[in-house]
Amino acid sequence: MGLETEYVDDTKAGQGQKNKVKEEALYLYCVADGGEQASLGAIGISGHEVYTIPYNDICAVVHHCPAQPYQSDNQEVMKTWVIEHQGVVDMAWKKWGTVLPSSFDTMIKGESRDGAEQNMKDWLKREHENLRNKLDKVRDRAEYGVQIFWDPNVIAQNLMETNPEIRELNKEIKLKPKGLAYMYRQKLENLIKREMETSADTCFRVFYSRVKKHTGDIRVEKTKKAEQNLQMVLNLSCLVHKDKYAGLGEELSQINQMKGFSVRFTGPWPPYSFVGGS
Repeated sequence: MGLETEYVDDTKAGQGQKNKVKEEALYLYCVADGGEQASLGAIGISGHEVYTIPYNDICAVVHHCPAQPYQSDNQEVMKTWVIEHQGVVDMAWKKWGTVLPSSFDTMIKGESRDGAEQNMKDWLKREHENLRNKLDKVRDRAEYGVQIFWDPNVIAQNLMETNPEIRELNKEIKLKPKGLAYMYRQKLENLIKREMETSADTCFRVFYSRVKKHTGDIRVEKTKKAEQNLQMVLNLSCLVHKDKYAGLGEELSQINQMKGFSVRFTGPWPPYSFVGGS
């Protein structure tokens, strides 16, 4: 999620021998809605000093670093870096109100620090109209996560009570000899499984429609393994205007009260999922 990684190299072509200068870079956290030149302090990854590079009415929130990716075999180190990245974006979001978060490890390069900063300014100038449009798209909006679960045991029991075909087959099993009853139970299990798959598809469409009317934009994410014997039937990232938040919360509260269903509603976050593309 976030702005696509862009590498800009100001190495001059046609040199007889490549300059042996260690490449420098600017690590890009986000683009903010403000043409302010400011220092945010040593809040960046590994304590780097974070500052802004302004152009017109926008600015890039960056830190200076060698032109090397942030890579480690230690997953805890990687997790810490990602959390620090997100912390800077959160602070910028609180300060300026509207930001375009960049993906972790996004950098713009140059042969020297001055070269990297000039390349960043050139990029801001070149992409200004596009960035301005994206900032306007997410203004007064935040990202929320919506995950809806069901308890398969409760849903199956409800089908046993309400589905005529399943209810009739369940009655027949009780009247069959032991050997034949086993075959009927297998048939019943397959029928319940099929009906639950159909119900899951129906629930997805209905819940998606109910959530979508409260959002400015919506992304369907992969369902994940749930806990406590629950199954996730819907996983959405939603871009929600501040005036629509209460309505979405009420909609999800109604779904949460449905028998066998539960809702996880998380956020607000900067709009990580909604800043890509043109």
